[in-house]
Amino acid sequence: MPTKSKPKKRKKTLVIVESPAKAKTIEKYLGRNYRVIASKGHVRDLPKSQMGIDFDNNYKPKYISIRGKGDTIKELKSEAKKAKDVYLASDPDREGEAIAWHVAHVLNLDQKDKNRVTFNEVTKDAVKNSFKNPRTIDMDTVNAQQARRILDRIVGYSLSPILWEKVKKGLSAGRVQSVALKLVIDREKEIKNFKPQEYWTIDAEFKKLRKTFNGQFWGINGKKTDLPDNDSVKKVLAKIDKKKNFQVANVVKRERRRQPAAPFTTSTMQQEANKRLNYRTRRTMSIAQQLYEGISLGKQGTVGLITYMRTDSKRTSPIAQAEASKFLNENYGKEYAAKGARHFKNQEDAQDAHEAIRPTSVYRTPESLKSVLTTEQYRLYKLIWSRFLASEMTPAVYDTVRADITQNGVVFRTTGSKMKFAGFTKVYDNQQEKNVELPELNEGDKVKLAKSDNKQHFTMPPARYTEASLVHSLEENGVGRPSTYAPTIDTIQRRYYVKLDGKSIVPTELGEIVDNLIEKFFPDIVNIDFTAQLENDLDGIEEGKKNWVKVIDDYYHPFKKELDKADADIKKVQIKDEPAGFNCDICGAPMVIKMGRYGKFYACSRFPDCRNTKAIVKKVGVICPKCGKGDVIEKKSKRNRKFYGCSRYPDCDFVSWDKPINRNCPNCGHFLVEKRNKKGPVVLCPNGDYKEETSAEKDTVES
Repeated sequence: MPTKSKPKKRKKTLVIVESPAKAKTIEKYLGRNYRVIASKGHVRDLPKSQMGIDFDNNYKPKYISIRGKGDTIKELKSEAKKAKDVYLASDPDREGEAIAWHVAHVLNLDQKDKNRVTFNEVTKDAVKNSFKNPRTIDMDTVNAQQARRILDRIVGYSLSPILWEKVKKGLSAGRVQSVALKLVIDREKEIKNFKPQEYWTIDAEFKKLRKTFNGQFWGINGKKTDLPDNDSVKKVLAKIDKKKNFQVANVVKRERRRQPAAPFTTSTMQQEANKRLNYRTRRTMSIAQQLYEGISLGKQGTVGLITYMRTDSKRTSPIAQAEASKFLNENYGKEYAAKGARHFKNQEDAQDAHEAIRPTSVYRTPESLKSVLTTEQYRLYKLIWSRFLASEMTPAVYDTVRADITQNGVVFRTTGSKMKFAGFTKVYDNQQEKNVELPELNEGDKVKLAKSDNKQHFTMPPARYTEASLVHSLEENGVGRPSTYAPTIDTIQRRYYVKLDGKSIVPTELGEIVDNLIEKFFPDIVNIDFTAQLENDLDGIEEGKKNWVKVIDDYYHPFKKELDKADADIKKVQIKDEPAGFNCDICGAPMVIKMGRYGKFYACSRFPDCRNTKAIVKKVGVICPKCGKGDVIEKKSKRNRKFYGCSRYPDCDFVSWDKPINRNCPNCGHFLVEKRNKKGPVVLCPNGDYKEETSAEKDTVES
């Protein structure tokens, strides 16, 4: 009797993605005939030990396998040999297209094969549909990525050695990071050079019957008038007879409609997460990546909760808009659902390759997912979900009133606003307007002046950049792209060119030295218009309108001339050590203050013969409220976040994120702390028993 032959093992289709998390999610969607593995990012790159560019051969890059990726490449090759077909499903952007191209090269895949699949969201339908329309690798997109990589390498590997030699070892410079640093330093110069201008205001409280309302001085005889000094205030007050009535004039009643904001792009998501959730840009992108790649929802399996998070488009798919409309009709009522799909205008330089960031289904509400998300994931998902849903809602409607209150030619102006219909603000409100109700005012009505208050003010300098406002400025100036904002801000902090003071970004002495040097010898590198134009050229390569070799050529030759001149002309910059004012407790030599990678520190002036160092302790002038012996000092966490501890640590473990002050709560006796909000410092009790208004807040309340 013949023996039965074993059935041949059916070959599987291999799918290669970037991350292991996404691989697990997608393999469940595609079923047992597919094997999904991860490249874990790039598999090839330019070598770290050399420039890696052949300048005599059209800037041909000399790619090598990335160190540490040997096992991954071995697995990719092994699985590809066994596979029936190979598909490349890396992320749907320039970087993802380049990864697909590098993987194809490593596996010797035919470039003419239609083996590239992309999806904007990691959901079952989106993933399965992508395999119905595979395409060839887009070489225009790959060349745009290559051009950026080569230009960044040329700038970085040309400037960094100069900085090492002339300033300090370990420094670096780059195209986008140099512009970001310049923006921060230019703002600091504006602040230092700012000359405050005096101005005055007159706030008044008027009374109509039993109701009071506020008004502010507006002008004289129908003309807007400034109050530059106290003399001008006295002239205005001299015209007023407090015993006589004022008359209501020029009453304007209108209905105002406030439209919702567009769904998030990468930059607006980073900005709002920084403002509302206090997330750093890098942290925001890391959490968004988790939400995009997939979260386990128990019986439902692993599902990608948001669309691709690197995008500058405000566009959303008609299917998602229809689903939002259905959800709103069912859960809020038809009056809250926008009539027809909304269309938001993109910025001129937006690539529009992907949708805006939105939930993959609005029916997956934040509350329904709270038990399966971490706190960070939940907060960011709620922000994204709310912003998208609001973008498909009707406007908020307000009844507004504006009236002039006059006497003897002196005009005070009062404005009121009352919400008539919540519209999109029922879900998401990024302005949070307060109702300001006025009594019924009609032209000719008589009102009395209850009291007036004149205040002196001075104009304020522009605020320092926060991560949110720096991202906004980079985007507004056309510098960088969605994928570069977070790493750029991270780099200038890691190099200690800037540091964080609360949320504010402050340049360091080292940052100022580097910026001055680059601005003097390499002006094009920090020229915002020049850098923005280069971004447009890279877009042109991706669109097939520009040749990538010519774009590099046009940039490189002027840069090479600057480089040759700078190498000869730049003199070594001496970063002088400041005397510390005390002696080394090991050898007795004077201690000095040195600049290190993470800031200033004390070191022995006899270094390297004596290697004694000490951290610089910044006292806040408060005795430790826990032990009563040590001083409260400022410290930095591993994530570079400021906190306060006791100088006697580890003997005393006192710690506080907020700055303690030298007073206790009058209600519970706990030490008070100083926090900062948008209006300035606020003194409060951590137990919530006491809050002290600042002068800035008082001004707001009284006006």
